[in-house]
Amino acid sequence: MAVLVTRPDERGEQLVEMLVKAGIVALHLPLFQITRGAELNELPARLARLKPGDYVFAVSKNAVDFADKAIKNTGFKWRDDLSYFAVGKSTAQYFAAMTEMAVHYPTTQENSEGLLQISMMQDLSEKTVLILRGNGGREFFAEQAQQRGGSIEIVECYRREPLVYNQAEQTSLCKRAGVQTIVVTSAEILTQLVDFVPQSEHNWLKSCHLITISERIAHLAQALGWQQVTVCPCSDNRTLLQTLLQCR
Repeated sequence: MAVLVTRPDERGEQLVEMLVKAGIVALHLPLFQITRGAELNELPARLARLKPGDYVFAVSKNAVDFADKAIKNTGFKWRDDLSYFAVGKSTAQYFAAMTEMAVHYPTTQENSEGLLQISMMQDLSEKTVLILRGNGGREFFAEQAQQRGGSIEIVECYRREPLVYNQAEQTSLCKRAGVQTIVVTSAEILTQLVDFVPQSEHNWLKSCHLITISERIAHLAQALGWQQVTVCPCSDNRTLLQTLLQCR
């Protein structure tokens, strides 16, 4: 089995290293690079304006990384009178380590739908919810939180910028390496992958076993023509590795 990892930056590189150590051929083809967000400089002031008891929600580890640097580089600290949230266990643990605060997350469904089910999210009247995220992405959580009475603020902490490759050359390299399994960790990566691979190679692309991290992405993949899709229960690299080993 050869695996194509599309997860960006060092987390994608780490997964490739873990696969190679496990004896699996793995290639890294990040379709985006992660860069500083346009609104990051505003974060310390916007955090300071929140009322005690308001909510801060980090969408991903990338959001945590950039937000934490912005807070600490300007001499600010994460406030201990706010409630902090993440979409899954791995991001929550990372956010907690950076902030030294308790971070709430859904334990049964690691996505926006799961987060909206927890008790603290049922009535958001008189709450401001500050969302730390990248450019684009889903609006579902923000829309639902607003319907529940919350005042929503969004800070673009990072940006996904497409990387430029020779598409035919990279696709040929993947095929020659025997890639039959592809790891995709977001809907944006999946749609970019479909656009990236030449149309003439889509039969090969969609015959590959797709490993992803949510039912939502799996449903999108199936709508795009994939038949073999496995949903990993968590988004961290260790769980992805375990899932890939089980699929070998």
